[in-house]
Amino acid sequence: MRTPAFGVALALTVASLTGPAQAHPPTTQVNVWVTTPDRAELLHQRAPVTFHDGASDRTTITVDPRTSYQTMDGFGASITDSSASVLYKLSPADREQTMRKLFDPRQGIGVSFLRQPVGSSDFTAAAEHYTYDDVPAGQTDFGLKHFTIAHDQQQVLPLLRRAKQLNPQLKVMATPWSPPAWMKTGDTLVGTRLKDDPKVYDAYARYLVKFVQAYAKAGVPVDFLSIQNEPQNRKPSAYPGTDMPVRQEAAVITALGPLLKKASPRTKILGYDHNWTTHPGDIASTPPGEDPETDYPYKLLQTSAAKWIAGTAYHCYSGDPSKQTDLHNAFPSKGIWFTECSGSHGPTDTPPQIFRGTLTWHARTLMLGTTRNWAKSVVNWNIALDSTGGPHLGGCDTCTGLVTLQPDGTVTTDAEYYTIGHLSKFVKPGAVRIGSTSYGTTGWNGQLMSAAFRNPDGTTALLVHNENDDPRSFTVAVGDKTFDYELPGGAIATYTWGRVAADVPQQLAVAGATASVNATDAGLLTDQDGSTVWQSKEAQAPGQWVQVDLGKTQTIRQVALDSGGNAGDYARGYEVAVSKDGVSWQTVASGASTGQLTTVELRPTHARYVRVTSTGSAANWWSLADLRIYR
Repeated sequence: MRTPAFGVALALTVASLTGPAQAHPPTTQVNVWVTTPDRAELLHQRAPVTFHDGASDRTTITVDPRTSYQTMDGFGASITDSSASVLYKLSPADREQTMRKLFDPRQGIGVSFLRQPVGSSDFTAAAEHYTYDDVPAGQTDFGLKHFTIAHDQQQVLPLLRRAKQLNPQLKVMATPWSPPAWMKTGDTLVGTRLKDDPKVYDAYARYLVKFVQAYAKAGVPVDFLSIQNEPQNRKPSAYPGTDMPVRQEAAVITALGPLLKKASPRTKILGYDHNWTTHPGDIASTPPGEDPETDYPYKLLQTSAAKWIAGTAYHCYSGDPSKQTDLHNAFPSKGIWFTECSGSHGPTDTPPQIFRGTLTWHARTLMLGTTRNWAKSVVNWNIALDSTGGPHLGGCDTCTGLVTLQPDGTVTTDAEYYTIGHLSKFVKPGAVRIGSTSYGTTGWNGQLMSAAFRNPDGTTALLVHNENDDPRSFTVAVGDKTFDYELPGGAIATYTWGRVAADVPQQLAVAGATASVNATDAGLLTDQDGSTVWQSKEAQAPGQWVQVDLGKTQTIRQVALDSGGNAGDYARGYEVAVSKDGVSWQTVASGASTGQLTTVELRPTHARYVRVTSTGSAANWWSLADLRIYR
């Protein structure tokens, strides 16, 4: 509901980018692609809808192109040794068709980011684990004379080169599961640590640089490099891994940074590459008397090695994506990349259960949860596996890929293909995440989640997930332009549009908030998170109020009262008053809400404080997911 009180909103053309975006004429058409958990629709392009003037009483996802966050690098998975083996079991024609389905931006989903193991991982088709510099036990090779990537020349590198041909914007990250055994305390790839010796740190740094150079020479430049996969996984299950405490990772990066800058300036170093929180099992396996380093990414960025680190990589196997925002807030100049999560399933789960459960969990946790928490990439684990979840040598025996090779030789698409595809096909490398209201949670609350992106060409992509099992109707708003839609239960959708001529005001930052009832939760009014809701916790009554402090006197033109997905909990009547000192108040608008979003237009008003007072009565609580002030 939009209530014009004394004026109109500030005019702004949406997506008014400089350069190529200006070439797009204004449009009202919105293209729509939908995937449902029952597989009835799989990235199915539905009939387009159109923007129109006016507002709605429905829950409203407000897209704000004037608020921007991180720049995206890409979305994808890993062509592990196992994935390469699976793809090479196909005929050349079927392999090409599968590669196109994965990497071609037009014929497929345009996978735009690959994270490649440096040497063996648990997902290898080889009979034994390996690195690129293996020597007999008891021997060393500090000169790296035995270094070779010959293993990857057979299958992995040809697939990577083809992937880059199909999608020239593809970015490649590289991650080792273990240094060569001769560099480690146990002379083994499975577990133990790097030898605590400057010569070993230097040798490992040179080993990694040699790998980057070899891959570049083979036609696959490396854009990102981490030092160790899951450095706190001290007891990997029969597959390569290394216990690498912060001090050792920092020592390797200190040796690596200058060498890599000279040899491959394009390659950025990422730290940590492990879970959102330290897994309880990793805490339990900490050697006696040592710090479990549950703040590992923080400690690493506090070392002198931080000058070489572009940011932090995260995995999904413990914790939740909000930890990414916590780290971003502590180190805002450092990036966040999400780099691994595998789909999995129970031994008795049926294919429909696996598809539904994976689709909905990945949609809310990865597709939207990580991107709404500053991730510049969303990367699954294996891009392809066979129907047994292999081949693998140790490690996970219930993992799934983006595609699966079936016993009859056909290749089927898994839920991960669609959660990644809803991103990679429509959100291009270099896109910037922009503001969008979102009411669902990664823990599931049955509401609508969203994330919006502005592509380099000025087009917009909006992703929406209906967490509820029932269909949900909602409205999408860009300034004073809206469209209505209904999504089936559990479905995900991508909406794309070009430049829209709309009146879009600029949201003001808020310094604080308070309320006459439930003041404890007043901060939820202005936390820019629609999934956290301030509630009166008592029936609506005249005189209840909420108030925000803008920190200084500013010009105000609009107030948005957003009750989100809490149907019916909007104010039955309201009055908006403003003040410069918090003592003397002037009423500037009044009215009655009729739905979940009420937008109050004001004549330009100078104030520091804004108070919204309830003037009606209802048995419902008064709920506000967000109270937004615009100029």
